[in-house]
Amino acid sequence: MPVSRLFRIIAAAIPALILFGCNSKPEQETTIGHAYAGPAALNLHQDIDSKSPTIAIVHHGDKLDIVGQRRRWYKVRTEKGIEGWTSDRELMDPGQMKRLKALASETADMPSQGVATTFSMLNVHTEPSRQSASFIQIKEHEKVDVIAHKVVQRSAAPPKRVLVQERPKIEKKKASEKPSKTPLPPPPPAPEPPPDLLELSKMGAPPPDTTPTPAGPVDDWTLIRTENGQSGWVLTSALYLAIPDEVAQYAEGHRITSYFSLGKIADGAEQKDIWLWTTSGTLGEDHDFDGYRVFVWSLRHHRYETAYIQRRERGFFPVLAKTGEFSVCLERDDGSRVRKQYVMMGNAVRTAGDKPCEKTAEQAVEPQALVTAEAARTAAAKKGLADRVTEKFKGLFGK
Repeated sequence: MPVSRLFRIIAAAIPALILFGCNSKPEQETTIGHAYAGPAALNLHQDIDSKSPTIAIVHHGDKLDIVGQRRRWYKVRTEKGIEGWTSDRELMDPGQMKRLKALASETADMPSQGVATTFSMLNVHTEPSRQSASFIQIKEHEKVDVIAHKVVQRSAAPPKRVLVQERPKIEKKKASEKPSKTPLPPPPPAPEPPPDLLELSKMGAPPPDTTPTPAGPVDDWTLIRTENGQSGWVLTSALYLAIPDEVAQYAEGHRITSYFSLGKIADGAEQKDIWLWTTSGTLGEDHDFDGYRVFVWSLRHHRYETAYIQRRERGFFPVLAKTGEFSVCLERDDGSRVRKQYVMMGNAVRTAGDKPCEKTAEQAVEPQALVTAEAARTAAAKKGLADRVTEKFKGLFGK
């Protein structure tokens, strides 16, 4: 072949080789699952080590493809194609992400049980568990709404997640056995049970174990709602209710769990709130409050004084309150729950009937119409002498 022709062939092939080299891309690893970034900012590391260099930062809710797994570490790929490693506790599966969005939607219209704040940065978790992802943080003195309360075993296993779909097991086909031509003999009849079978079964049986199972340590969690509508769980011990100190000083060592303004009293140029609060003796209780109290402003002494107080109860959220009215959900001795309703008549608190209340504090609650003060007066006026004597008798003798 002439040399000139050989040079022309090589010169024509060079651009094609260059173009092929530019267009070739490394093959991406196969996706084995999907997840979402849990924390507000998640560092993806170059290797399986939290001290390894960070190669990318993703944010809460960003969708990630899982392309590898080694024990409790996952290799993920971002939407931009960057791959890095992160711990499994920093990831949320699609089910968790769906529940978190549903939680924000369900709590959007739930009544606030008071405004709370914190003295330091506080992590907000996706679920009431220390092992769950912390997706936002409450800043120091930032205000949030208290929605619900829950006590969880500290040793409880974290919610099960599905980050990587399990591969179906391939069952090996068994060699088909040829049926025998000789028929099997019929089975013998079953023996008759002994007449004293029940007595024999009790012999040697260990006595029932009546030792109570140790409960172990628990964590007290509060469901909160931020100003921008995000909802999540925080440790209750890190929150404090933002009720004014001139009322909070009467807590007598109890923890204030909720508070509400029932109206205002004018004292000269000042407007003083009528306060309702609920309290609990300690953390870790399986109810939301054990007492409630109404404070009114005394125009004579220029201080807050108790208008109504109730102790030794088992109360549950939500407490419903507005100007001149409130109701609380209390548990009776038989385990049923009743919503007791009250109205303000001046500075006095009067009962206004009972209604069934919701069973759990975490369910969305439709605001219930409270009995108005005028309706309470009308109902009281209709009662005859015999009715009033009967009620007095029941109050004295509990019958």
